[in-house]
Amino acid sequence: MNLSIIIPLLNEQDSLEELFTRIDTVCRSNKLSYEVWFIDDGSTDLSWSIIENLKIQNPQIHGIKFSKNYGKSQALHAAFEKVNGDVIITMDADLQDFPEEIPELYEMVKVGNYDIVSGWKKKRFDNVMTKNIPSKLFNGAAKRVSGISLHDFNCGLKAYKKQVVKSIDVYGDMHRYIPVLAANAGFRNITEKPVRHQARPYGTSKFGTERFVRGFLDLVTLWFVSRFGGRPMHFFGAAGTLTFIIGFLSAIWLGISKLIDVYIFKIYGNLITNNPWFFIALTMMIMGSLLFVAGFLGELIIRTNREHKNYHIEELI
Repeated sequence: MNLSIIIPLLNEQDSLEELFTRIDTVCRSNKLSYEVWFIDDGSTDLSWSIIENLKIQNPQIHGIKFSKNYGKSQALHAAFEKVNGDVIITMDADLQDFPEEIPELYEMVKVGNYDIVSGWKKKRFDNVMTKNIPSKLFNGAAKRVSGISLHDFNCGLKAYKKQVVKSIDVYGDMHRYIPVLAANAGFRNITEKPVRHQARPYGTSKFGTERFVRGFLDLVTLWFVSRFGGRPMHFFGAAGTLTFIIGFLSAIWLGISKLIDVYIFKIYGNLITNNPWFFIALTMMIMGSLLFVAGFLGELIIRTNREHKNYHIEELI
């Protein structure tokens, strides 16, 4: 199979039939064998019924229905496990992405041998204050922290080699950083393609400005995990050892100072516990020990390599 197209959605009943018709027309005209995976992330409208009706006439359609809204990352994770195409394309269900971009994205992965081709919405038709400006700030920070030169990390229209989606674990809100996750897994042949964008013809956006706050927090998490995720002891162990040594040396110095006062200067009655440095040194030794233990536990957790799916599939067609 040439293509697997993944479409996460939440309450997009008005756009699904038009979206699939355009996908089908594009794929047939370019002689691409394909499958479409609709991931219903807890819709409360008629989205799932429409998907079921489309499935009756189109066997290339598949659907996953979540029991409630778990988020886009979980929707992509569930679909990545199921897809069979040589090239995987993700796109949003709101018709802001153009299915007509699919053939060129496919060619760039298949012929150009790119691991990931990320869409770049150079001209956006979103609210300037609530989406465009925060998006530019967010993408600039993500580019700087990750070292991956993309202009639009959050664009839903992306194309992947099959090996990429089978090798990464998308969790939390990490769908924004799939190129970074892929690069950390060794897939570094990543590029971008300017894609068309249009205003949403139906419904309203499901993402508010709070997504940028979560995005920046996830970026910090990703920065840490990408550098120390496989070796937490290198971070926590080093920080803990350094903190403990500083506290331990401070305690020794307090002890030596006490001995000097008693045996050389004959000064009695100065208790070590009256010196604030005693409590600082004690606190640093305790913190150092805790950081070291945290690193040790992190190493044990990584080695257990447990798989945990934080979503529940209610129905699969």
